[in-house]
Parts: sequence; C-alpha cells; structure tokens
Amino acid sequence: MINSNVTYGTKLDTLTLFDNSRNRKIPVAVYSPKTDKKIPSQQIIIFSHGYGANKGHDYFVYSYLTEKLASKGYFTVSIQHELPTDELLPVEGNLQAVRMPFWERGSENILFVLNELKKIRPDLDYKHLTLIGHSNGGDMTALFASKHPDLVYKIITMDNRRMYLPRTSHPKIYTLRSNDYPADKGVLPSPEEQEKYKITVQPTDINHGHMDNKGSDKEKNYLGNIILKYIE
Repeated sequence: MINSNVTYGTKLDTLTLFDNSRNRKIPVAVYSPKTDKKIPSQQIIIFSHGYGANKGHDYFVYSYLTEKLASKGYFTVSIQHELPTDELLPVEGNLQAVRMPFWERGSENILFVLNELKKIRPDLDYKHLTLIGHSNGGDMTALFASKHPDLVYKIITMDNRRMYLPRTSHPKIYTLRSNDYPADKGVLPSPEEQEKYKITVQPTDINHGHMDNKGSDKEKNYLGNIILKYIE
C-alpha cells in the first residue's frame, strides 16, 4: 500500500514496446520510485499526453506530474501516442467523429501497454489502476474507461474537450477544467449526473496550455497536489 507521507527519489527508464498485431511501435517512459525495498500493493498510473503534432517526445513534457507521482510511490507509465509517420489530428469537421479513430488507437495503445506490464511486472496492483490524460490524451482516457470499465479504478482527465466522460460510479471519474477552453456540449456530466455518480468536475484558474511543463511552479504544484488527492 502507498504511504503518502513517504517521498522517494525517482528514476526514469524508457523503452519501446512493439504491438505485432498493429505493426506499431509504442514508446513509453517509466517513472518509478528509487527504493531498495519492495512497495507492497504498489499502484500503477498510466498517463496519456496532449496532442503534440506528431513531433514525438510528448510523453516527457508532463514530467512535473509523472515525477511527483513516482516520488509518492506510484509506478507511473507515460505513453507516446503519436509517431512522426502518423496522420495529423483533424482540426475541421465534426471533431467527435473525425478524431474517434485517433482516440481508438490511443485506447488500443493503453490496453497493449497494460497487458505488457502485467507480463513484465505482475507484482503491481492492477485492481486500482488509475488513468490520467490531458486534452486529446484525456479524450483517449475517457474512451478507454467507457470501453474497459472493468480494467480501471479511477480516471482523471485534465481538460479533455471532445470525448464524453462516462456516466458511471465505477470507474471513479475526476476531471480538471481549464479557465480558457470550454468542453463540447455533452462532454461533461450535468450537476444531477455529477451528484448521482459522484463525479468530480473541478474548475481551475489554469490555461489549457499550462497543464504540462509550461505551467508556472504554482500551477504545477496545484495540479500535482490535487491529482495526488484524487488518487489517494
């Protein structure tokens, strides 16, 4: 079990997984606590980045958060969803429709990484899996939770704007909202749905584009602390 009063040093490992069924590389960054002692029932977090125009390395640009989570004992895996050879994300048309194949691919990436981790690290606590995603990665996270509710304990979306959040009590749903971009109609649950399913919709004073490493220290501390609170 994670002890939130303990803070560890952290280490970063990178590896590239390969999904033969889709002939696709999936780079991942693994942020983990530095400790010689086994953390019993160590929980796992899978993070999905916002859209980065296929330039790559987006899975590193939330290190303020992934390192903080690792420092508290969580085995934190950040997935690089877009590759330089991928099509660019559509910006015109019905975005909920034209972006769905991209979210489907992201959901498949998450599922593949999760299944590979179960082989490599069977000792981790997969019953309490938390998924976190920002923006387009939050849309992928919401879709995954809708498709595989039995695999996820909690999701935390950081200003996803297009994919409807599940209306459910399980997995637990938390969403942090920016101060500058509204979500599309129907993405967020109504106040009645929030109460019925115990969903947390948290407004913030943070710009959408400041939820990664570009944010100020104050903004990053706020996001890191509130996300830890949701997980714990």
